Amino acid sequence: MGRDAGNYKQLKEDFVSGATGSTVTHVNLISSAALVSVFLYHTLLSRTSSTRLTKFPISWVILVLPLLFSMTLFAEMPALLSILMLIPALGLSLFSRHELGTPLPLNESERGTANAKAPLPFLTTYRAHMLLMTVLGILAVDFPVFPRSLAKCESFGVSLMDLGVGAFVFSQGVISAIPLVKSPIYLASPVFSKLSVTTRKVFPVMVLGIVRVLLVKGTEYPEHETEYGTHWNFFITLALLPLMEILLHPVILRVPISMLGILIAMCQQFGLSVFGLQNVVFFSPRVGVLSANKEGIVSLLGYLAVHLLGLSTGTMILPASPSYFRRFQRQFNKTGELTVGGGEKYKNSYRSRQNDKTATELWAYSMLWWALLGLTRLIQIDGKEGVSRRVVNLSYILWVAAYNTSFILGYLLMDLYFYPSPSKSRYNRQQSNEDVLPARVAVSAPLFEAINKNGLVIFLLANVFTGLINLTIPTMFTSNFWAMVILCGYSIGVCATAWALRNTRVWKL
Repeated sequence: MGRDAGNYKQLKEDFVSGATGSTVTHVNLISSAALVSVFLYHTLLSRTSSTRLTKFPISWVILVLPLLFSMTLFAEMPALLSILMLIPALGLSLFSRHELGTPLPLNESERGTANAKAPLPFLTTYRAHMLLMTVLGILAVDFPVFPRSLAKCESFGVSLMDLGVGAFVFSQGVISAIPLVKSPIYLASPVFSKLSVTTRKVFPVMVLGIVRVLLVKGTEYPEHETEYGTHWNFFITLALLPLMEILLHPVILRVPISMLGILIAMCQQFGLSVFGLQNVVFFSPRVGVLSANKEGIVSLLGYLAVHLLGLSTGTMILPASPSYFRRFQRQFNKTGELTVGGGEKYKNSYRSRQNDKTATELWAYSMLWWALLGLTRLIQIDGKEGVSRRVVNLSYILWVAAYNTSFILGYLLMDLYFYPSPSKSRYNRQQSNEDVLPARVAVSAPLFEAINKNGLVIFLLANVFTGLINLTIPTMFTSNFWAMVILCGYSIGVCATAWALRNTRVWKL
């Protein structure tokens, strides 16, 4: 590098330290570029018969490049970026949609295939965007083109990077609802056997966390100790949360998951405020293994609350009916019988989904979380300082839940707009709606599907690329032009890898 390695390491650590954050509104405006880019993509897709839109180059330009721009060149004027994409999208909306033809009855094989796929494009889009913003942010933050207000806050504050961590955990919770929704009686199966199976699944993630510690300590790679601690890192947190969730399965059988999540969030805040854990994190010296990793240990219960709120959202959006899992809980509490969905057979065919009801419930929950966040800040339940990712306080938990439910709702509303379900009155009353394929089956971008298929692999690859780039280039002294060249190349490399692996699941947890 032409500079003393130790000196540069200290300069780099100072560069990413001490941030105080931005505002919730600013972060929401930056994130809105993701929604608008999807709106533009589907507007184009619904008004042309060309297949070029689904190819990698055009998909990257429309769906990924705006995300990169939103956190770099347009970070101080995110609304302008959204407007620049909205203008052509609204202009194209004036033209008629490309018709896909009249829906026809399905034969048995087609019906089975459609039911097996059970597409949830809005969830695919949400998870892909969450992962992309995280992947782009972990490298972009090392360049001056990425505003310091968007970097992780030292102690208190809101920022894009702080949100990305919580969104990753929330998304993990959403997907963890799959076995609960497919078979709610899974909750009553022996805890030890579930722990054994889950331990084997998360063991590679834990190993990655340990390997990362060894690599960071064995090189002159800059590290931000106040993020998680001396030896702790995000991979360790991700590995522990599914195990902690399983220990709560006997409680989840009887208690609404959202209520349980809030109760644990309150316990987290009680520990921070009453038992002084917040002061321990901020002021106590690192004199032993526990105190050296105080951030990771203290924040774990808070991340569990985020995970559970994501799990609650998953039980609402994954089944065909948002009340499916609640009916199971009510039935169990009433009779003690482990009947699925209150006696209703589980279905997840897109044609039978009640997305309008799901959207209504998502809206209600998002409003609830935003209202509770406002109330928390108004009466300063967690102190006057505000949101803290470092200790994962109550405000942070509610902010992450409010943001994620709101954006999942946004993606679902776009699905409903671009791919409305047909009216049942159009068909023979004696013909089941299950036997009719909608005129417009909701689809997600193939690039997003590819990213989701190997999400953890892509995240690991991005971390490797980020490390190699930082060990090779003095990123904090790089001009904006070259920073954007590097970031574009990096994002193309990560996305191209996902695209190349789109037909293969490399690692299934």
